[in-house]
Amino acid sequence: MRKGLIIFDFDGTLGDTRQNIVTTMQMTISEMHLPYRSEGDCASTIGLPLAGCFRTLFPHIQDELISRCSETYRRIFNENLQTIKPQAFPGIVETLHVLHQNGFTLTIASSRSHLSLTGLTHDMSIADYISYLIGADDVKEAKPKPEPVLKTLAAMQFSATETLVVGDMAVDILMGANAGTKTCGVTWGNGKKEELEQAGADYIIDRIEDLIGITNKNIL
Repeated sequence: MRKGLIIFDFDGTLGDTRQNIVTTMQMTISEMHLPYRSEGDCASTIGLPLAGCFRTLFPHIQDELISRCSETYRRIFNENLQTIKPQAFPGIVETLHVLHQNGFTLTIASSRSHLSLTGLTHDMSIADYISYLIGADDVKEAKPKPEPVLKTLAAMQFSATETLVVGDMAVDILMGANAGTKTCGVTWGNGKKEELEQAGADYIIDRIEDLIGITNKNIL
């Protein structure tokens, strides 16, 4: 019997991709001859669509250059995958297995491309637990807009009251709240606990295993 729907963010929530993203972003900035940005600057944009990352880092950049930066980033990211292998955070695979066994439907809503999500979930051995993927190229309005959640609800035939959105950034929490779902912030990713609190997260956890206890309370 199905119990409810859990929509996970990917980067910083399920997958430890910070090194891949920051290294790729800095290499892209260098190749495009843009001003240097620190690791912290680059990491602060994780969770945004690529265009949003470059707009945040370079507010006066032209749209044409943003497109070229995004294309360059995707090429370098794929090249870096040969030497920098993203891993699932500790406990992720085991916890997804338990949640799946407990009857929850598990999906992902991410700001990376659908193709990239497909490849990384298989590489991290979590693809068998994921029923549906939403990437940046699957929506018109990205996080914190509710479209990724609303599209998932429609596809999986769940209501917002049956759904929990889990993520490491404020944009994830706001996306869920804007769609009317419950939300859970995680502290092991790229966001800060204070930012998750300010965004209004219903729950905040320090270990992925804590999600099992939350969902056992019949919150969905």
